[in-house]
Amino acid sequence: MRSAALVLLLALPNLLPAARTATGNGGPSNASSFGVPMQMVLLLGALTLLPALIMSATPFLRITLVLHFLRQALGTQSAPSNQVLLGLSLFLTLLLMQPVVGKVYDEAWAPFRDGQITAEQALVKSAPPLRGYLVRFAREKDIALMLELSKMPPPATRDDLDLRILLPAYVLSELKTGFQIGAVLFLPFLVIDLIVASVTLAIGMVQLPPVMLSAPFKILLFVLVDGWNLIVGSLMRSFG
Repeated sequence: MRSAALVLLLALPNLLPAARTATGNGGPSNASSFGVPMQMVLLLGALTLLPALIMSATPFLRITLVLHFLRQALGTQSAPSNQVLLGLSLFLTLLLMQPVVGKVYDEAWAPFRDGQITAEQALVKSAPPLRGYLVRFAREKDIALMLELSKMPPPATRDDLDLRILLPAYVLSELKTGFQIGAVLFLPFLVIDLIVASVTLAIGMVQLPPVMLSAPFKILLFVLVDGWNLIVGSLMRSFG
């Protein structure tokens, strides 16, 4: 997330020619009423929303949820660390969002950088790729709930849904999906915990907690079945 913000900050010098064209004479963007300082302030303000957008409007949400449930199921409180899990989630998110980011770059960012369109036009052109991704994974029930809460009339097609409706509906849908996958992940490790607890209780060994005794068996099982490959592969295919 910080890397993405840094890339946008480094791109500010490239924005200045486009902004001058937008406020200068003879350009296609004379209707823009914002000067260069105001456009920089608006862009820096928008960067504060970038982490929230990455965490909630991308596969990052589902991936981090599943990896968190996996670590809890294994019983390893701090291994892998939060930094490792977040880094893996971010790299997988970038891989999955590459087609959407490519479309936004080609259709909105590149023309805006070259001064061919205004910032408002760039925002309009960047919405369809993101909307197409959100529509694929937002459940109809969650979309209907958002429409009811906002008191907006339902559109003719799903492609006409407003991003203000799609974003919270997508978050709700991803939370449900992430918790479903997490519950399934817990089951095999829960069985191991029950077996170990039953054995230790039967032999009267109560000096050590059963969770501590079952942790090596859970880790060994996870390594033997190549768990990381299975989990990451299943997660990536769930967005296919």
